[in-house]
Amino acid sequence: MTDDLRNYTIGTLARTAGVNIETIRFYQRKKLMRIPERPHGGIRHYGQQDLKRLKFVKSAQRLGFNLEEVAQLLHLDDGAHCKQAAAVAESHLSDVRKRLEQLKAMEAALAELLEECQKHSGEVACPLISALQS
Repeated sequence: MTDDLRNYTIGTLARTAGVNIETIRFYQRKKLMRIPERPHGGIRHYGQQDLKRLKFVKSAQRLGFNLEEVAQLLHLDDGAHCKQAAAVAESHLSDVRKRLEQLKAMEAALAELLEECQKHSGEVACPLISALQS
């Protein structure tokens, strides 16, 4: 199978990549994926490169990259822009670490409130609800 073979319809491409057809169309509107030409009276076909690109987008999203960052990475995918791609990833990693700090603070606050709830069982005022109301 070569990259020139256009052996996937949009439905087959979606099933193979584990996404919905509308996901592919959305990525096309966002210019993350190409829209293949439609032969006169025919069906558009996609190839291995399209599948590879679709899997790349989904993998990047699983790592938390937003679509703008994914577009940047796709633009840099020519083998000559590794430093720029690393800069995008470093910025994203910084954001992830900030979110982790926020999540740890949330976890500590919730754990403390739950501990207070357990100490005050049977009382009218629930410490958790009181804290959220103030």
